[in-house]
Amino acid sequence: MSDKADNEPDLAHAPLEGLASGINGHQLDDHLRAVSRLAASFGGPRDRAICEAAGLWHDLGKRRAGFQRYIRQGNGATAHIERVADSDKTHSAAGAIWAAKHLHERDGTRGLLLARVLQYIIAGHHAGLDDWEGGLSARLAGEPATRESAEALARPSPEDILRPALEFPEIGSLPISDERSSGTPGRFALWVRIIFSALVDADFLDTEAYFDGAAKGLRGDMPTVQAMRALLRHHLDERIVDDGRVNRARAEVLNQCRIKAHLPPGVFSLTVPTGGGKTLSGLSFALEHAVAYGKRRVIVAIPYTSIIEQTADVFRQIFSSLSEDAVIEHHSNAETEPERETARSRLACENWDAPLVVTTNVQLFESLFARRTSRCRKLHNLRDSVIVLDEAQLLPVEFLQPVVDVLRYLVQDFGVTLLLCTATQPALDAEPGPDPARGLRRGLPSVTEIIDDVPALYQALERVEVYLPPSLETPRAWEDLADEVGAHDAVLVIVSRRADAAELYRLLVARVGEAGCWHLSALMCAQHRSDTIAQIKVALDAHRQALAAGTPAPAIRVVSTQLVEAGVDLDFPVVYRALAGLDSIAQAAGRCNREGRLAHPGEVHVFVPPTDAPPGLLTIARQTCRRVLSGSSGNPFSLELVQRYFRSLYFDAPSTDRRAICEKLALCPDRQSLALPVQFRAAADAFRLIDDDDQATVLVRYRSSRAAADIDALIGLLERDGPARWLMRKLQRFGVALHARQIQQLLAKGDIAEVASCPGLYAQREHWDGLYHPVLGLRSDSGPGDPAQYFI
Repeated sequence: MSDKADNEPDLAHAPLEGLASGINGHQLDDHLRAVSRLAASFGGPRDRAICEAAGLWHDLGKRRAGFQRYIRQGNGATAHIERVADSDKTHSAAGAIWAAKHLHERDGTRGLLLARVLQYIIAGHHAGLDDWEGGLSARLAGEPATRESAEALARPSPEDILRPALEFPEIGSLPISDERSSGTPGRFALWVRIIFSALVDADFLDTEAYFDGAAKGLRGDMPTVQAMRALLRHHLDERIVDDGRVNRARAEVLNQCRIKAHLPPGVFSLTVPTGGGKTLSGLSFALEHAVAYGKRRVIVAIPYTSIIEQTADVFRQIFSSLSEDAVIEHHSNAETEPERETARSRLACENWDAPLVVTTNVQLFESLFARRTSRCRKLHNLRDSVIVLDEAQLLPVEFLQPVVDVLRYLVQDFGVTLLLCTATQPALDAEPGPDPARGLRRGLPSVTEIIDDVPALYQALERVEVYLPPSLETPRAWEDLADEVGAHDAVLVIVSRRADAAELYRLLVARVGEAGCWHLSALMCAQHRSDTIAQIKVALDAHRQALAAGTPAPAIRVVSTQLVEAGVDLDFPVVYRALAGLDSIAQAAGRCNREGRLAHPGEVHVFVPPTDAPPGLLTIARQTCRRVLSGSSGNPFSLELVQRYFRSLYFDAPSTDRRAICEKLALCPDRQSLALPVQFRAAADAFRLIDDDDQATVLVRYRSSRAAADIDALIGLLERDGPARWLMRKLQRFGVALHARQIQQLLAKGDIAEVASCPGLYAQREHWDGLYHPVLGLRSDSGPGDPAQYFI
């Protein structure tokens, strides 16, 4: 089939098999109206009309004769994907140009301001949000865009699509005027990004409903937050016991979370020592608050890519009777560049369509500053949610100002309640320091602490004694440390680099043998780590039972990166921690005498490793901790010392906005400017907690009796059929993140290959088992920089 007949309707999409298959195409008018309705339902009351207009006009360019010919002559699989390099195959400029023309004629200057918002959104719904100056403005004024618009608008369109009767909001009610008057950058940019998200998700969902009608049915019948609250209440009430000071303290934490959940929405903190049950108590607060104030979902963000599967596993066990997809675990995206997109890669990206999402700081914050459709798609689902930042002290210092700004705007403009969960509460109140150019200039609004008496809680949960080395400057050799660790029969050692963990594990095994020794790092895939942690817990139980019975106890010695420092319920009598930030040392101490079973305090030994900390924040944190501890005495985890540490850390950092994100997102202060120039592309490129160009994911063929799915079958499905969200969710548990240099080395050796259906994602060659070690994981060095704060 080639050109369409005059009486044939314009199409938005053709079937994957092509129109020659006899399957009807997706009519353009139906698609535009459906996307408009969906987008409007995703926006808040104020933004409804803007979302409706974006949906009606986003694909107007598909009406041009050249694009209709392109759709009909293609095979359908990628014919609706915009190819900017080919001006005959573009379609996103026409709607953006029409928005300016129509709204200016209809509403004058007010209409032109609203049109600028729509131009960002419509023109970017394939390629992503762009900078206005030097980007979008030039594109919309160029010959290809004006020709596309003229060709599309020359063809008839229904009046309800082209000139809908919409009641747009007054400019004074929008973030445009507020940001210009207040001088707080980024509020307008976030608002545009949230509306962009509503359009993109609506477009993807309606497109998916056409290509894969069965997928739409998979998204119905999600459990409600009310049902999840009831199940969590039952679970926690069964666990509450009153048999010791630790359990009594945990019960009181839970009780205060349930009570304070009925306070009005805003910003809350939950300051609880490690081992105080803050993860489930924090979730209890979030669900109770969601029910009390009509919040739609709970987002739990955790700093480490390699921890969230453990927290998600706990949550899934609690809510397993409700739905398999009640809890979405999302920590990595095999993102495809726009020019390499396929129909399936667009539809497989995550939109957080679940009542409980467990994700990472990287995924959450990079999405909040993103420009690509795949990253932004989920953002409208943050509206009217509860966001729990677990281990909030690990917010990225060099991006702290834009992060705090965006959190404040989410609370202020989008009905978000924010909960900061941590044992070492960071100083986010923007207290002036000696240098006005450093530290936080704008903090969070008033924060409500959930715990009535934080010092008393810390005293009730004191369970360890910390031993600092005679000198915080003198390193210890790994060989010396391995000898000392080997003398303990139950011990955990935590280091800051993958290579350090592997080296110390090898030295330890050389001294005491493999029996009773375990290794943990993010060179192991998530499923491997989960299996290993389960084995360690069984070994710890056996060790305790043997001691209680007076029989010889099997030794258990674990060497790990800091992935065990949050969300991992391990309990050792002795813990060693390489010198790091004070918050990290406190987290390590939470794995020592966690249940308070010992008759004496547990032992936490801090040592200076022979290797440098990874560059950047981890080096600054180690130096700050060294300085703070060197000038103090007494409990290193006292609240006063922790506050001093964080204030010093924020002022020691070169900047809390190192890449000038706030400047890039600021509106022009000229109140007469109608362009509303924002540097979306520049800000997104700069806001990289992990630089996408420097890392990628390898799917490893780890096989486990505990894994529900066969990894070879899953990779086979991906290679044969391409990505789907359910499949990508399962495959996350078998991914290992590596630097680009390491990827290239493995490609050159033939150990891995790029997945053809998912560019940017790699897989271990089938039956190439030598690449993946059964204990140490993927055989690779630690990589340049080894950004342990995120890949550990």
